[in-house]
Amino acid sequence: MTDHMDRPVRWLSIVALSLAILAGLATATAVLGYRLDWWDFGGAMGWLRWSLILALGGLLAGLVTLVISYFRWHVSGLASGGVAILLALIVAWPMVDGIIKARSLPVIHDISTDLDEPPPFEAVLPLRGDAANPAQYPGVEVAAQQRQAWPELGPLITGTPPDSAFQAALETAADMRWEIVAADPQRGRIEAVDTTFWFGFKDDIVIRIRPDNGGSRIDVRSKSRVGRSDLGTNATRIKHFQRALLSD
Repeated sequence: MTDHMDRPVRWLSIVALSLAILAGLATATAVLGYRLDWWDFGGAMGWLRWSLILALGGLLAGLVTLVISYFRWHVSGLASGGVAILLALIVAWPMVDGIIKARSLPVIHDISTDLDEPPPFEAVLPLRGDAANPAQYPGVEVAAQQRQAWPELGPLITGTPPDSAFQAALETAADMRWEIVAADPQRGRIEAVDTTFWFGFKDDIVIRIRPDNGGSRIDVRSKSRVGRSDLGTNATRIKHFQRALLSD
């Protein structure tokens, strides 16, 4: 094996690792910039698109490095190509998974367990500022899309009296680390905000408890402030809340 033969592998491994690292830096920049208000949602998504392009380039270069190194039995090339592939996959997979979800789920961001009378937002309205998505429920078209995507999602009916159900719902919301904005036991209403882990997106939540045949009916509505599609986040949040409430 000559030095001349090693040079292509060496350069490919450098390219692969560089692209994978740049992809990770672009992702970190997108997250940090959005959290620090350097740019808006659209700007953050633009950085993520570049991150995905760089990660896919790193993945391709890593695969080529791996194949050439295998046939030449270049151990350092195998190692660097494998590292580049791993880094690129770590960066790219969440975005690829999001794209897959976006194609399989309806493009909606407002989910309610009561589609005939969705609980309105009140206390959180001053906190929404110039949120891209209006607080009003979008209407029957969105309701129809939700029914098709999540037919199992509906109100929680329990034999618990409304006052006890309210307290349990409030404790469950607090346990889920939602920021409680308002809690009105007389009206059976709780409003809260949930902040997503990476980007810190703010999603608004309203819980409504009503009497129902000696027990209670608990409805939940969860809405994203930004983004056309929530990738199933709001429906998942409501399901987690219902499961946690039932387990108490």
